[in-house]
Parts: sequence; C-alpha cells; structure tokens
Amino acid sequence: MLSRLGALLQQAVETREPSVDLLEAFTEHWKGITGYYLEATDESIPARQTDIPWRLKQMLDILVYEEKQFPAGEAGPCLEYLLQHKVLETLSTLGKAEYPPGMRQQVLLFFSRVLGQVQHPLLHYLNVHRPVKKLLQLSGDRLDSGLEKEELQLVAILCMKIKQDPTLFTYILEGKSILNGRRAQELPAMEEGTEHPSGTATSSPSAEPSPPRRDHNLVTSLVGLCKSKKSRVAMKARENLLLLAGLAQEAAATCLVRSSALCPLLTEHLCDLYSAVPAGTDPADVLAMERTSWRSQGAGDEAFPGKESLAAFFGWLDYLDELVMGAHPVVADALAEAVEETFFQGILQPQLLQMSELTVLSTTAMLTGTVRQVHAPALLRRLVLFLLGPDQHPETPGDTPHPLRTHLIDRCNHLSDEISLASLRLFEQLLQKPHKHVTHNLVLRNLEARGYLQRTPLVPEERGPPELEYEEDGLDLEEDPYFTDGFPDSSFGIAKKLSSGSAPSGKGQVSEVVSSFLCLVPEEAKTSSCMEEGGYDTYVHDALGMVQACRDSAAPWGWPRAPRPLDSCHPEVVFYEGHFLKVLFDRMTRILDQPYSLNLQVTSVLSRLAAFPHPHLHEYLLDPYLSLVPGCRSLFSVLVRVIGDLMQRLQRVPQFRAKLLLVRRQLLGLVPGEQMDHTMLFKGVVVLEEFCKELAAIALVKGPPEGPP
Repeated sequence: MLSRLGALLQQAVETREPSVDLLEAFTEHWKGITGYYLEATDESIPARQTDIPWRLKQMLDILVYEEKQFPAGEAGPCLEYLLQHKVLETLSTLGKAEYPPGMRQQVLLFFSRVLGQVQHPLLHYLNVHRPVKKLLQLSGDRLDSGLEKEELQLVAILCMKIKQDPTLFTYILEGKSILNGRRAQELPAMEEGTEHPSGTATSSPSAEPSPPRRDHNLVTSLVGLCKSKKSRVAMKARENLLLLAGLAQEAAATCLVRSSALCPLLTEHLCDLYSAVPAGTDPADVLAMERTSWRSQGAGDEAFPGKESLAAFFGWLDYLDELVMGAHPVVADALAEAVEETFFQGILQPQLLQMSELTVLSTTAMLTGTVRQVHAPALLRRLVLFLLGPDQHPETPGDTPHPLRTHLIDRCNHLSDEISLASLRLFEQLLQKPHKHVTHNLVLRNLEARGYLQRTPLVPEERGPPELEYEEDGLDLEEDPYFTDGFPDSSFGIAKKLSSGSAPSGKGQVSEVVSSFLCLVPEEAKTSSCMEEGGYDTYVHDALGMVQACRDSAAPWGWPRAPRPLDSCHPEVVFYEGHFLKVLFDRMTRILDQPYSLNLQVTSVLSRLAAFPHPHLHEYLLDPYLSLVPGCRSLFSVLVRVIGDLMQRLQRVPQFRAKLLLVRRQLLGLVPGEQMDHTMLFKGVVVLEEFCKELAAIALVKGPPEGPP
C-alpha cells in the first residue's frame, strides 16, 4: 500500500511539474515577442526574418501540448495566461500596425492555428472574439492586401466553428458576448468588458436586432474573398459562405440577415457584373452560351467579345441561385427579395421598357439567360411574379394589370421580327421552368370555365368542318376545292362522330386526332416524304421527351386528370383566349408571310404548351372535334384557316411543287440557297407541315385527356 501511495505521489509531481515549466516557457516566448519592439532598431526588417514566427510557433505548440495534459474542457495555465493578459488583443494591434513588415500575416496564421488546433471553446471569450473581429475589420473586401490565403484560412476556421456551434455567430458577427445556456451556467454574468477569472466577459442580449451594417466583419470578408481573382481562394470562400447561409438555427439565420449586409453585398456585385457586360455583345452569343456553373474555372477561350464578362455574370447568378437553394428559408427569402428589388426591378425593368431596339434585344437576351439560370424556388418565384404579376383571374380584352407582362407579350407581335423572336424565346424559356404560375397566368386561367365550348350541340346536318363562322373574301373555305383536298371524311371521321351523338367537346379517338393533324396539310403541299429524312418516329421520340419533361414539371401541381364538368362551369359572356394565346394565334395566321426563324419559334412555343398534361390545354389545343362557340378560335381552327389561305395562294404560283421541294432542300443544306419568288411562302409551308407532325406526335404520346396513354 505504501508502494502504491508513493507511486501516486510521484505521478502527481510529474504531472504538475511540466505545467509550471510550460507556463514559464510560454511567458518567456511572449516576453521575447514584446521585447523585440523595445530592442529593435531597424523597422524595415520583415517579420519572417525575426524570431517572431518561431516564438509564435512555440507558443502554439505549448498550448496544444498543455491541453492534452488536462481534462477536456479545463483550461491550463498557459491558456489562462493567453486570455488574462490579452495576448490576442495585443497581437491584433501589432498586426494592424503591420510592424515589422509582414506582421499581419504572422498574426493571421497564429489566430487560425490557435482556433483550429486548440479544442477548448475560445470564441465565447471577449478577449478572443474581439481581436478576431478586429482582424476581420482589417481585411474587409480589400483584394490587394496580398494576404487572401491567410484571411481565407481564418474565416474558414470561423465558419467551421460556427457550423459546430451556431450560437457563436452573434459573437463573431456582432462582437457580442451572449453566452449560451451551458456557458452561462459555468460563468457568472458580468458587465461587458469585465473579465471572468478564466478570461471571459458577458453582456446582455440586445432587445432589438441591429440594422444591417457594412463595417468589416466575417460576412464582408467572405464576400470580398468570393470576388478574388485567385480562383481557388474565391471557390473556398464561396463554399464557406454557402455553409454559413445554410445554418439550420433560425436565430443565426435571422442574425445573418438583420445584422449584416450579406444581401446588399451579394446583389450589388451581381449588378456590377451585369453592368460590366459590353453593350455591344451580340444577343445571339448570349443565348448560345450553355448554362454556366459557378464552380467552373473561368470562361475558357475568348470565343467572342464579352464572353468572359458574360461567364462572370451568369456564374455569380448561378452561385446566388445555389445559395438561395441551400440557405435557411429566412436567408433565402431575404436574398431573393434583394435580387428582385435591386436587379430585376432596379436594372432590368427600366431597360426592358426602353424603346431602343438594341437595348431591348440585348436586355431580353440577358433576361432569357437569367430565366434559364435560375432554379431555386424562392428566387424563381420572385422572377416569375416580376415578369407576369400575381393575377390569377381570367383576362378580359384590354386588361393590363401588370404593365411589364403586357409589354413583353406585345413584343411577341412586334413590328421588328428580331424583337418578336427574342420575346418568344423568353416565353419558351419561361414555360420550361418548374413553376405552376407560369402556365396558369399565361393560359390556363382563361380556360378554367371551358368557355370556348358550344354548350348546345349543333344538329348534325348543320355541323361542318371546324370554324364555319369565318368567311374570307366572300368564299366559305369548305366550298374551296383545294381546301377539302386531302381531307376525306374517313380521315376526319366527322360524320361518324356526329352520328354517334358526340358530346359538346367532341373528343375523338387518339388515332383519329393524330390522323386529323397528319392529314391537315394537303398531299400536294407535302414534301417531307420526298426527302431522305427521319420518319414520323423521330417526331414521336422528340414528343416523348418534351411530354415527359412537362409531366415531371407539373407532377407536384395537382392538376386534374379530366376536364372540369360543364355543369360546374359558369358560362362566360364572351370567351377570351387571353393576351398570350391571342398573340400566338395571330402569329400563326401569318405563318405564310413571316421569316422562317420566327415561324419556328412560334410553333415551338405552341408545341410546348400542347405538351403540358392539363386536360383543358389538351382539349383546347389538341382536339380537332370541339364545337366552338361562334367567333371563338382554337389551334386547330387557326390551322384550318391557314390551310385554306395556303391552297388559294398555291393556285396562283406556277410550278409550286418543284419550287417547294427546292426550298426544302435548301433548308436542309442539300443545295445552295438561291433567292426566288415566294421563298417565304414556301418556307412557311415547310414549317406548317412539320408543326402538324409535331402536334400529331404529341397527341399520340399524351393519349386521351382523361389520363396517360
């Protein structure tokens, strides 16, 4: 027993004795650093050529070694000395003075290593987080300090510590010493600035949140480093900012929004990058760019003037999109609101409303690229409402509750074909976004009551081909021999449907609907069968992809599988298809007189709408057998009138068949393009034939409107 007692006493002496030696060594190194300033005579000697870096390294090693000799959570005498004698405060002051030259770098490294390697919680202590904040104030958003790597190491350590304990965020950001429950129980509450025996201090939490401040802090340092020209520094800084914004604790998220300038800083940089895009950048180059990722390293080769600036803008927008996607809802909503107010409304809207054609084209192209880039729900919602407004009730002719929406739709039917083309591309991109409000605001709200249907079925002998109400040049289209060419009753199945007592909606079998669209263009105006092209299977394959994409987008929206019962629909006085469909239909009626590229874009938008799985859209755009109310148009009725116009025109064109084939071969690049009479007309015929095939393929893939095929 005496032997064991002696061994325990010896162990106790050996355990305690090194701590005394460690403290003596620690204080000696610290005095050596402070003594340098008393003895040095040459102020030009860099810090790295003095013994300061070595002494700081020894102090760090002592702190790390000492911590291993004490139970977890207990501070050793060296750490006590560090806190009580405000060693970090003094070092931050020396770093600010930058004496000797390069001292700030040494201080940043020491802070990072102490916070990273010492496991004892330090950032709760006033004598730790106050000098840390002082160091952050020195860096701010200065990119020319040459210390970006060291500054990044410090902020990365702070972000890691905050992720482990989000309550630290208020200490680092606001400089407060609000102890959490555990620490508050361990340490008595004292006035701020009064040190605890272990070197800490406390303060009472403020009753009101601090307003967003722009003094240099953790957030401004991170945002500044995110702009670094050094790609690795910028990448790491952005990753750490993502980590900070994604904190799950609501108090930390609220503090980040209310007590920092995070949202203004991020959105202002977005606006700066947008303004840096050269004014003469070709809109076609903007649209040709692939979706940019903020993780990509630069723009690569300068394929066209302005590409680097475009890549920087869209890369930062992609970063903000990902930040909003992964951030706490409080942060996500605040940042999305800031982007809307500062960028969408502050910069894009005034440019979109300008009259200059060049400005309209470039801004519309940038807006289209912006729509393509945005995916985060909070940001996408702001963008959609900015463009279309919140209205959900059915439209009336001349109703303009949201001027920007009206302006953008009107530009789809602009005198300038280039502006019309750019505007149609914008809406096609918008229709590809997974947001329910887009299709509802543009189209569906006007189809809810199914006011396009004739409520009282017509007597069979009174019903002819679709849209008998219209007359052109005093000649009914059904009386034109060219109009009925290629449209036998066996193809349309109209007589058969009527004799079976069809419902007002007149839905035909899928095969009949497909046949109706395929037979719509008369045989003498068809040219695809004469060319070595992909067959109808190609259209079906493309339709499968588009329909599936639309179904995936609409899956969460709760759309009905069958049309709304007519008895539950309030009949409207006059059906109005809405501003958007009106413009598209008006454009379709002029398909024989418009540029080829514009026709392709109009039909592309209509195909996208037809691919959506809402039964009212399916009915209105893909059912040839609708009994329409007088004066009402459907997509099929518009196509019927175009075909009637086409056949009357072709009668007046000699050798139109040969010329039509030549134009199609030119479009395929099989023969050199040559100017000839009626080229625009022939190109319109080609687009018309292809569009009817697309609609037939979509109808085939979708099947009956009551459900999937």
